[in-house]
Amino acid sequence: MFVRFPRRLFLFHLLGFTFAACKPQGGVEGTLTIGVINYGGGEQIINQYAKFNSYLGEKTNSYIQLEPVFNENRAVERLDARAWSLVFAPPGLAAIAIARHQYAPLFPLIGISNLRSIFVVRKDNPITNLKQLQGKTVALGQLGSATGYYFPLYNLYGTTLAQILFAPTPKAALELVAQGKAIACAVSEAELSLYSSQLAPTEFRILFKDPHYVPLGVVLIGPNVERNRQEFIRKVMSDSPSGLAQEVGYVPNGQVPDYKYMISVVDRVSSISSKLQNTPVRLF
Repeated sequence: MFVRFPRRLFLFHLLGFTFAACKPQGGVEGTLTIGVINYGGGEQIINQYAKFNSYLGEKTNSYIQLEPVFNENRAVERLDARAWSLVFAPPGLAAIAIARHQYAPLFPLIGISNLRSIFVVRKDNPITNLKQLQGKTVALGQLGSATGYYFPLYNLYGTTLAQILFAPTPKAALELVAQGKAIACAVSEAELSLYSSQLAPTEFRILFKDPHYVPLGVVLIGPNVERNRQEFIRKVMSDSPSGLAQEVGYVPNGQVPDYKYMISVVDRVSSISSKLQNTPVRLF
């Protein structure tokens, strides 16, 4: 009989096969679970991390387990459970992990160093400032996104909106504006540049640009990893071949960014997070 597996279950069956390939010879000193957000949900994430996992498993004598999740909401759940030993975390998720769950940053991720959050409207929309979003419907990103969730909510503090629509991806947020379902959305400049041409003939313009740069994402190590072992893992990852580090997206000799302001943004937004599903949405 032919049995069809759900796509997600099939992916994790593949991951299980990958885990076995990362098991070192001889005695194993423990399991290291690597958390990463895989927005597209494709199986290529397995190949992307395969060589790195083998290297890390061999050098640390550990059983390496890769656990991709499909959005920031699921990632926050895994942080709450302290399920991940290492996390390849985008900025918003990194701020939560550092501030609330005692994860420690090891290395910066490869990324855009001057990333900023923006509000976008249709080009033919006459509004000129954020105050004019009062009483309107706005599209935001998922919990954990710096440019799509934390920075825009921080900038909307004190405003009352008709409704917030939470889009699963930046492209989906722009589509809501293009379709007239939201008057504005929050994305990054890079995301607007990437997706705007795909949504032609709709034209967009930037309504507001946050003056603060979003810090680079970081590789984090969890509090459940013993301190001496943390330092050993840091050294192993620092000494990894440059091509291997680049393949999974971190900078072995890079300086960890300052997260002080990013954490303050997360703290302010957290004080109003329980109100975000209300209609109207009072952001104060």
